[in-house]
Order: sequence, then C-alpha cells, then structure tokens
Amino acid sequence: QVQLVESGGGLVQAGGSLRLSCAASAGTLSRYAMGWFRQAPGKEREFVAGISWYGITTYGNSVKGRFTISKDNAKNMVDLQMDSLKPEDTAVYYCAADMGKFSPSVVPATRYAYDYWGQGTQVTVSS
Repeated sequence: QVQLVESGGGLVQAGGSLRLSCAASAGTLSRYAMGWFRQAPGKEREFVAGISWYGITTYGNSVKGRFTISKDNAKNMVDLQMDSLKPEDTAVYYCAADMGKFSPSVVPATRYAYDYWGQGTQVTVSS
C-alpha cells in the first residue's frame, strides 16, 4: 500500500506562484508514473501534469507553459511548480501514482489509470 501526502497549497494572488509537493510513503517513485490532477467545485477531476518512470512529462492544455512537474526518486517526492497562476486554477489538487502498469515512457492522462491518490491540497488564486 502506497500513501501519498500533498503539501504546499494555499492562497495566492493572480500572477503568483506556488509549489506543491507529494511525498510517497513506500515503494519507489522511479518505478511509478505520477500525476497531478485538480478538481474545482461542480467540475470533473482534470489532468494537470504527469511524469513517467523515465521522467517524460506531459501537461494539460490549460497549464502548458506555466506549470512544471518534477520528481526526486531518492526522496520519493514529486513536485508541481505553478507559475503565472490564474483564478481559474483554483481547485483541490491531488497527487496520484500508477503502480507500473504502463511502459516507462508512458504518462497516463486519465484518472482511471492511477491506483493511489493523496487526500488533496487546496489552491486558491484570488483576482
């Protein structure tokens, strides 16, 4: 069983930055695909960014060029650097892990591909 714990959420003004972190309690992230998703009230959970075993990254269209996902295998952590934040980025952000179902170069972009989820961290961007 893998436990994921997110941190780093909070309140920020539009144009500002936040850095989210996700710590895994067990296993090794070097063998997992990891993803960040977000869910705003009344909306579906949306793919934000993902990183494969090999470190290949992909992003949702709404965050491309503004967000950066990275991972530190030695620390078992995945970060999401969020820059140029907009009010529409306001949501609960979730970290997710896939238990190695995909090849090392694949980044799943659907919530149904992931096996473990964190509890979420709130990000609020004021205008």
